[in-house]
Amino acid sequence: MYQYNGLLQLLKQKQLNKSELTKILHISSRTIAKISKGEKLSPRVIRKLCDYFDCAEETLYTVVPNNPILRQLREEKDFGISGGIYHELQIRMTYNSNHIEGSRLNEEQTRHIFETNTLFSEEAVSVDDIIETVNHFRAIDYCIEMAEEALTEEIIKRLHYLLKSRTKDETLSWFNVGEYKIRPNVVGGIGTSSPNNVVNDIQQLLKKYHEKKQISFEDIVEFHFQFEKIHPFQDGNGRVGRLIAFKECLKHSLIPFIIEDKKKFYYYRGLKEFLDNPNYLIDTCYDGQDTMKRLLEYFQVELPIEP
Repeated sequence: MYQYNGLLQLLKQKQLNKSELTKILHISSRTIAKISKGEKLSPRVIRKLCDYFDCAEETLYTVVPNNPILRQLREEKDFGISGGIYHELQIRMTYNSNHIEGSRLNEEQTRHIFETNTLFSEEAVSVDDIIETVNHFRAIDYCIEMAEEALTEEIIKRLHYLLKSRTKDETLSWFNVGEYKIRPNVVGGIGTSSPNNVVNDIQQLLKKYHEKKQISFEDIVEFHFQFEKIHPFQDGNGRVGRLIAFKECLKHSLIPFIIEDKKKFYYYRGLKEFLDNPNYLIDTCYDGQDTMKRLLEYFQVELPIEP
């Protein structure tokens, strides 16, 4: 769906109505009807409008996502609305995802950082924990901004960069922030893709994923497992993987999931035993989806019509 608020504002500035515009630009009344209905205009008409008003294409309209969750998140983010679903999602998703990976900041401290950009603590706090909290806020914003784009290696690497930039790890030449690992690593005592194989493994994973005609919630969970199995970065793979899942749920009009720190052992078991029984991880992610549903219901956000 398209909103032509920019075009309507330009018409107002020139003191023109839609009928007068059709005569000036020799466009059909059906085109005007499309503007009223929020339908997409042809490239030819867009060019005519841009030339006449001497403006960029993005000035004329904005694309309104079909997913009501994404619409609400973008609206609250773009207009700086506090106390809503965007506000609460940032805090809960960031706290839980970071805490699963060892951050010592509690949920109240995470909330304080998001709301005031300051932190009060009677105990010593890791600088990296603070930086990674702010970084995670930025990474969620990026997922919301890029939600409708096809998942690519560039997006995956950008998420890693956003998450790990300005941390101590960025000072380590071998850590490779925003790029794939150059040293072997393990997860849960299990070997992962070797550095030499990461590029091919990620590309094959993306190829297989994009070949699917319709992406289901289970497909996103499986992608998450396969991504963690590859473990393409030196560190931060779990958080990047969960951010990818968040973005892809938004893209495919599925309710995202939040893995709560208190349920991390079920989550780890699900990843470890996925090949033998994928339902452990799938059920844990469905439980995380229920957590998100409760938030959406509290803030009275319309649920998407899932495919």
